Amino acid sequence: MNQKIGILDSGIGGTTILKEIKKLLPKEEFIYYADNKNNPYGEKTEEEIYKIVNNIVKFLMYEKKCKMIVIACNTATTRCMKRLKEQYKEIPFVGTVPAIKVACDNNYKNTLVLATPATIDSKRTHELIKENKKAGQEITLISCDGLANAIENKNKKRINEILEKIKQKTKNKNVDSIVLGCTHYPLIKKEINEFFPNVTLLDSSLGVAKQVKRQLKKYNIENLNGTGEVEFIYSKNN
Repeated sequence: MNQKIGILDSGIGGTTILKEIKKLLPKEEFIYYADNKNNPYGEKTEEEIYKIVNNIVKFLMYEKKCKMIVIACNTATTRCMKRLKEQYKEIPFVGTVPAIKVACDNNYKNTLVLATPATIDSKRTHELIKENKKAGQEITLISCDGLANAIENKNKKRINEILEKIKQKTKNKNVDSIVLGCTHYPLIKKEINEFFPNVTLLDSSLGVAKQVKRQLKKYNIENLNGTGEVEFIYSKNN
């Protein structure tokens, strides 16, 4: 099927997901919707986020005729995914959640979860901890106010200020892994490693890519003859 896969995020963060999907599915074609007009999502209410994301989903489904929607945003997934799946049963959705299961399955003992305020406060994030945390494992949620926006705007000074605050807040913890619970955060892995050397950084990009592949096969909607083309849409530029 030569219809495109729609990928949405509040900005450039979801390109980390897109990159992994393209590696796994080089023939698929994509529309990447960067909602930089409404960035950041992580400091909005659940209803505000749903209204914004729902409008994008309708655009990708009905105007762009996408065959699948990938929500390449932890905030939008943890706040909207269940409702979207209930509303649009005619199309498969794949979401992005913090890689808490990966940290627990790999037996890390002291994990930081860095994410937006909306993701940290979401019911889904707390469910992931309850479902996966084992005895002897500690998981600390850190709300990174403003970090996604600083990455979006390439504000290196602000990025370093936020990372320094996180380091000071967690300096007494023997951290062995950090879950990057926002798709923007893998874009600053180097900077995070400078503040947290010898700590394993975990994100959801490969897991999301594998789930996209599984869903395409399940619904028999793979594109085996495509060009791998990506169309980018930026909401701020209409």
